[in-house]
Amino acid sequence: MQEKRQHLRTAFGAEVTLTHPALGERRVAMRDMSDGGIFILIGDQSGLEMGDVVQVQAVDLEDAPLLSARVVRIESSGVGLMFIDL
Repeated sequence: MQEKRQHLRTAFGAEVTLTHPALGERRVAMRDMSDGGIFILIGDQSGLEMGDVVQVQAVDLEDAPLLSARVVRIESSGVGLMFIDL
């Protein structure tokens, strides 16, 4: 399979707050990250669908920015999010 990613992924375990209009706010673990997005470990029963827009914010960083992201991949362990500008 051809690699479609534009940015190098780095394994990075941290907690983030995920906010979605219909699902509310959840604290979830992040598996990896890149300049273009993150993968969060939330399971495939998260209620998120392809194309959904969410907000994510690092829990452990003071003054961490609130970032918007779109669901671009759904796996059994979680979802891939691509950062977007709104």
